[in-house]
Amino acid sequence: MAQSRATEATGEFRAARDFLLRHREDWETAYKGFVWPRPERFNWALDWFDVVAAGNDGTALHIVEEDGTEARVSFASMSERSDRVANWLRGLGVRPGDRILVMLGNQVELWETALAAMKLRAVVIPATPLLGPADLADRVERGRARHVVVRAEDTGKFADVPGDWTPIAVGGPVPDWIAYEDAYGACAPFVPSGDTYADDTLMLYFTSGTTARPKLVEHTHTSYPIGHLATMYWIGLKPGDVHLNISSPGWAKHAWSNLFAPWNAEATVFIHNYTRFDAGRLMAEMDRHGVTSFCAPPTVWRMLIQADLGALRTPPREVVAAGEPLNPEVIETVRRAWGVTIRDGFGQTETAVQVSNSPGQLLKAGSMGRPSPGFRVELLDPVTGRPGAVEGEIALDLSASPVGVMTGYHGDPERTAEAMADGYYRTGDIASRDEDGYLTYTGRRDEVFKASDYKISPFELESALLEHEAVAEAAVVPAPDPVRLAVPKAYVVLAAGWEPGPETAKVLFAHSRAVLAPYKRIRRIEFAELPKTVSGKIRRIELRERTAAGSAAEYAEGDLA
Repeated sequence: MAQSRATEATGEFRAARDFLLRHREDWETAYKGFVWPRPERFNWALDWFDVVAAGNDGTALHIVEEDGTEARVSFASMSERSDRVANWLRGLGVRPGDRILVMLGNQVELWETALAAMKLRAVVIPATPLLGPADLADRVERGRARHVVVRAEDTGKFADVPGDWTPIAVGGPVPDWIAYEDAYGACAPFVPSGDTYADDTLMLYFTSGTTARPKLVEHTHTSYPIGHLATMYWIGLKPGDVHLNISSPGWAKHAWSNLFAPWNAEATVFIHNYTRFDAGRLMAEMDRHGVTSFCAPPTVWRMLIQADLGALRTPPREVVAAGEPLNPEVIETVRRAWGVTIRDGFGQTETAVQVSNSPGQLLKAGSMGRPSPGFRVELLDPVTGRPGAVEGEIALDLSASPVGVMTGYHGDPERTAEAMADGYYRTGDIASRDEDGYLTYTGRRDEVFKASDYKISPFELESALLEHEAVAEAAVVPAPDPVRLAVPKAYVVLAAGWEPGPETAKVLFAHSRAVLAPYKRIRRIEFAELPKTVSGKIRRIELRERTAAGSAAEYAEGDLA
């Protein structure tokens, strides 16, 4: 009976996947016809990955290190390796429902452990190696971690982390830590001890904490593995693709595009590890290994366009960006050099991709596209909270039962109730919708501000600044003003060849006057590095606090006229 249920779940998942593949360039048909698979029991590692891996010598994972060494693992080998790790972890006492904090880099063991934990019905708490002891103590405590899998070089960070947890080190030996390498001596195959229910908890993600203490997002064996069929569709992945996604382990985007989306499509996950970003080397590796689809955060795209994009002889077929909105001038620069258009996508740790420019859709400048198949997206009026606004908070209609949405904020029922009030999951992000259903991002609900009673979108102003060759990065926040209440202030990171000072500030003020309406103009500029979370997102709350406190390093437009 269990085997027949698993076969049924696999078939249902495959049918939904294949429907999206057939209509990968026909959003209208995909959006109207897609139906989420909703199996009662489903274990993605057992019922999907192991099924497609059986006898499959195709490359599942390909890692190229900075020194040129490589690791290639086939689907069949990855299935067997994760079986051995699962059996070994079970021998160490890992039981269904146990929480495993996994803090590894982009290394084979990361993917082995993820699959093994799923097979065991354990709960993964992903963590980036950039975290320090205080962050780790918080994650172990709030996540109630019972086991820790960590790189040998990072074990010292756990010296004072309290708790009764199993210490497992990768790349040891480390005194008092269990060597992960012992797992390869365990037996295969793996035999599950019971059924996995689709709504069992699979992952607990700590958010990046741009404005407050990180939230703990709970996902199930349905919401991420099945939900990321939508992500597969947005990227445009298909079987046999070689997919490169630049993302650090520990963050949701890594699971989006380095685990679920590519392996849903039966594509290869390609990784290039580096200590310091080198655009030329990255493009050389993309050429050498035939990367067909490429995803990167806006920060990486902005660094890429500072290099010679023509060095990439064979650009990927699909290029996408996520993490923060991508500025139009970056998209145009890449289009001119590569002949392909970067397609934006919008989602959160709490969800799969909700809105996107998927392959084949008409692209509108500045728009992040239309709702993903399987999601009913509403804009809630900022005053009444009712759907149907032309501009309002992006929200998912929960009456449509979308897969790809978190269960809630773990251990925080009040915050969960607030986020899912009145039958909508509220993202906290503002957008506008045009007559064709395209959504254009405005900003976070708590970032949009008023100047002289006009509403200001920081993203719009930042995009305008980035059009100038002097600007590598920019962040706009409100600065107190006795007359206008607030005026836009820009923190600017300069491109190579430009020096901070009053002359450069004059140039940028002139650019602002030329491209922005008078009420939107940048009134103050400060040249400074942008504070960011460990996941690379700008900490605007820190910039707001710095601005409110005042700075002698800023330049005011009126003083330089």
